[in-house]
Amino acid sequence: MNMYIITQASNKHLDTITMMKPILSTHLYFSLFLHMIVVTIFVAGDSPPIYNAVEDITVNCGYSGHIFNAYDQRNWTRDINSKFSPSEHQAIGNTSILKKAPHLYTVQQVPYTTTRLSHSEFTYRFFNLTAGQKFVRLYFYPASYPDFDPSKALFSVKAGGFTLLHDFNASVTAAASGPEETVYREFCMNIEEEEEQSLSITFTPSRAIPDAYAFINGIEIVSMPINLYYTAPESADGIIYIGKENTIRLENSSALEMVYRINVGGSTAPFYEDTGMYRNWYDYTYEKWYLEELSLRWSVLPQNVSIQLNWDSSQIPEYSAPKQVYQTARSMGNNITRNQRYNLTWQFPVDPNFSYLVRLHFCEFESEITKPRTRQFQIYIANIKAELMDVISWSRGNGIPMYKDYLVFMPAGSEKKVNLSITLQAIPILWMSRTSDAILNGLEIFKVNDTMGNLAGPNPNPPPTTPHTAMQSRTRDPKSKRHNVIMATQPAKRPTKPSAQDHPYRPLCVTAFSWRRSKPPPET
Repeated sequence: MNMYIITQASNKHLDTITMMKPILSTHLYFSLFLHMIVVTIFVAGDSPPIYNAVEDITVNCGYSGHIFNAYDQRNWTRDINSKFSPSEHQAIGNTSILKKAPHLYTVQQVPYTTTRLSHSEFTYRFFNLTAGQKFVRLYFYPASYPDFDPSKALFSVKAGGFTLLHDFNASVTAAASGPEETVYREFCMNIEEEEEQSLSITFTPSRAIPDAYAFINGIEIVSMPINLYYTAPESADGIIYIGKENTIRLENSSALEMVYRINVGGSTAPFYEDTGMYRNWYDYTYEKWYLEELSLRWSVLPQNVSIQLNWDSSQIPEYSAPKQVYQTARSMGNNITRNQRYNLTWQFPVDPNFSYLVRLHFCEFESEITKPRTRQFQIYIANIKAELMDVISWSRGNGIPMYKDYLVFMPAGSEKKVNLSITLQAIPILWMSRTSDAILNGLEIFKVNDTMGNLAGPNPNPPPTTPHTAMQSRTRDPKSKRHNVIMATQPAKRPTKPSAQDHPYRPLCVTAFSWRRSKPPPET
């Protein structure tokens, strides 16, 4: 008999905590009580991956040897005197500089141990790649490198004919992320079948300021299963285009940038627990910053970790997401009266004037929900009706994972960011649904390049400093401690929402004692 747990969500804390994100990658805030966090992460290698990547290229930039990364169980290769050495202009003063990163216990050492910096353009070329779609991941540690001013790190990155970053300021981006020290970006693009199948990644310092430079700490290229996020050429179906009557195809000619990937209502599924593609799935402690207040207060977290999932290859392949994504969820709860008074809603800040691929993961794992029309609900994307969802009808059974894709264009607003909302509305008419409830297991949001082949958005606003609030400094001293008590004199707000693109690494075990306070960093 399957057992499942329902955890009541709260706007203050969770009654039952299955896992908290570790200190090195989570925005922790202080309150008026002593809080202990114990995180245990299991090392990869317990079971073979579901998907084996054809390409699994890891480059530790500015390094002269090979180094084993215990956290992802992979060898990271040097870019000095190797096939991965970048090409650059050989004029005097134009060659790149190699620097060792300052050691900080808060920063994962690989691939952030060393860096390559240059005031001139340089290009990494990866030859003899197989044709097909790839993950391209870039790692940045905007530290104070000798002879390089962090404020001058302003540059663009292009790859495969796409502009990935433009006048990118890694220091401002990291500062806007709160305590995060590093910046991480993940892209998807296709390598066409040609005589010479290669990928060039070019870093170009900005001309907007004098003495600008570009830098990079790590590069990763990993193959993905064919058409994991793209529309199969043989498929007659397209993606629902929100606000339009027609569907749309996401062709190989498009590039994507991952902006959010969340195991909704569940614990972190780090890269070594992914299905072989090293994707990082954030947990409910991260998810809660994007929930509307009533959704955070009234929703519940059902779990069924003992269920044996039944993968239907005609629905989705098993490598689509880790199994724990489909064993946990967030739902509205069993209070019919209350469920008709609110919608389960997430608000995700995104760059305007881009289209976004929204993938919603579903699985009905509660034993009493086995028949169609037991739990039906309406899905809205960006406040526009998408479709009526009945997970049992779509998946054809209990314990069968599935996902649905939607494409939505986000027009400009008055701010740098606009909110992409995902709303689940319970059906108020009980003869249409035996329960008045909605459920979501996981989500992924990708930015799609515009017509100019651009994926770059503006840099975030630097976090403001005010004389009214004493904020914990972002110290670079490795001997400093991060568990001081900081007093606030202004009313509490919700914390700054962390970025899904911040570095994905996790420690094996962290035990931390801290005072928590209700005053978070300011919104950015």
